[in-house]
Amino acid sequence: MATKGIVFDAYGTLLDVHSAMQRHAVRLGPNWEAISAAWRTKQLEYSWIRSLTGPSHHRDFAVLTKEALEFVAHRHGIADLGLLAEISTAYRALDAYPEVPEMLRAIRAQGVATAILSNGSPDMLHSAVKAARLELLLDEVMSVEEVGVFKPDPRVYDLAIRRLGGDAGKLIFVSSNAWDAFAARANGFRVVWVNRSGQPDEYGLRAHATELADLRDLASAVT
Repeated sequence: MATKGIVFDAYGTLLDVHSAMQRHAVRLGPNWEAISAAWRTKQLEYSWIRSLTGPSHHRDFAVLTKEALEFVAHRHGIADLGLLAEISTAYRALDAYPEVPEMLRAIRAQGVATAILSNGSPDMLHSAVKAARLELLLDEVMSVEEVGVFKPDPRVYDLAIRRLGGDAGKLIFVSSNAWDAFAARANGFRVVWVNRSGQPDEYGLRAHATELADLRDLASAVT
């Protein structure tokens, strides 16, 4: 089936979520990677809890990111408020993985639309895309705030399907998060799982998705 569009998760797929703390690794100390991983885990945990407890408890991802950082900082004894402010600012300008711009250009050269579907709030995504210089390489940037619930709620994936023509079978969803890739497949997308850290199979993805170590070969993989 011809591919009409490729929908990317943003954080962890196009953008390196650990680059914010990596920039401050000297001040954070040798345990910075574990602190960054804990921050990421708390962000996702908060998003799932907010979704499961109902619409009245929804807060956008910017709020959850701040709350998660505060929790992790307290847990690891980080009391430097100036450092935390700098890390928060850095999170709005994460590094894109080095292969991303060339990959997006190659996809668009094939006449395939490119889009982001992310938990990020609209202002977070605007800042991130601009900082990574990806704004001219994306046709759509979609935030879950349009539907008021986080991934993996089916309404999130339906948003992308509706915005990109109404046929999930002609769309490919690309994510580094196995749970996100699984949810996209459950909602009709063809799926690419970007397994950057060589994790074991989850949700039976290897039987139903294309698995890549990074995004360098995405353009050829989808054609």
